Amino acid sequence: MRLEGKTALVTAAGQGMGHAAALAFAAEGAQVWATDVDPKLLERFEGVAGIRAVPLDVLDKAAIQRVVASMPAIDVLFNCAGFVHNGTVLQATDEEWNFALDLNVRSQFWAVQAALPRMLANDGGKGAGSIINMASVCSSIKGLPNRFIYGVSKAAVLGLTKSVAADYVTQGIRCNAICPGTVDTPSLQDRINANPDPVAARQAFIARQPMGRLAQAEEIVPLIVYLASDESRFATGQSFAVDGGITI
Repeated sequence: MRLEGKTALVTAAGQGMGHAAALAFAAEGAQVWATDVDPKLLERFEGVAGIRAVPLDVLDKAAIQRVVASMPAIDVLFNCAGFVHNGTVLQATDEEWNFALDLNVRSQFWAVQAALPRMLANDGGKGAGSIINMASVCSSIKGLPNRFIYGVSKAAVLGLTKSVAADYVTQGIRCNAICPGTVDTPSLQDRINANPDPVAARQAFIARQPMGRLAQAEEIVPLIVYLASDESRFATGQSFAVDGGITI
C-alpha cells in the first residue's frame, strides 16, 4: 500500500473532501488523525481501522499545536478546512473577510508551522514530509463571479504553498496545492439550499462546468493520495487543477 508506515493529519475530515481523503489514506495503509470542529461528524469514523478521530478547531492555534505534539509522528498534512463566501467586493464585509481569511489561510499557516518541525526531524533529521493544501481553481488561476473573498483567500493559499515549497525544497519537505472545480459535497449542498431557488442554484453550478456535471469527492482523492505518497517525491510547489475543464 502506498502510504503504509506514514502518519497523516487531516483537517475538516468530518465530511466532504476531508472525509474522503481520510478514508483513502487509511485504505492505503496510513495511520490517520482525522480532525473536525464538529465532534458529531467524527462519529462516522468509529470502527474504521487506521483512523483516530480528534476534535479540532483550526481557528485555535494552541489546539493545533497540541494535536500535532500529541501525534507519534507526522509525515502528511492535508489542510482541508475552508469556507466559501458568496458575493462581490462591494458586498463583502470586514467580518466576512476576516473569517474567511482566518479559516482558509491562517489555519493552514498555523498547521504548517506546527507540523514542519516534526517533519524536518523525520528520516534521522534529514527531513521528510508532504504538505497538501486545499486551494481552488477560483484563485489566482481563474476569477469566478460572486467569489471575491474566496478567490482572494485561495490565491493566498497558492502563495503560501509556493513559499513553503521554496524554503524547504532541499530539506525533504514537499508542499503542493490541489485546485478542484465544483465538487458535490455537503457544504456545497448547504450553499445551494440557502438560495431562494435551490434547483436553479444547482443548475448554475453545473452550467459553469464544461463537462456538464459536478465532481465527486472520489474523483479528487486519488490526486491527494498521490501527493501524500512517495510516488510524488519530485513534485513540490505545484497547483494541481482537477476542474472538469473550467480552466481549458
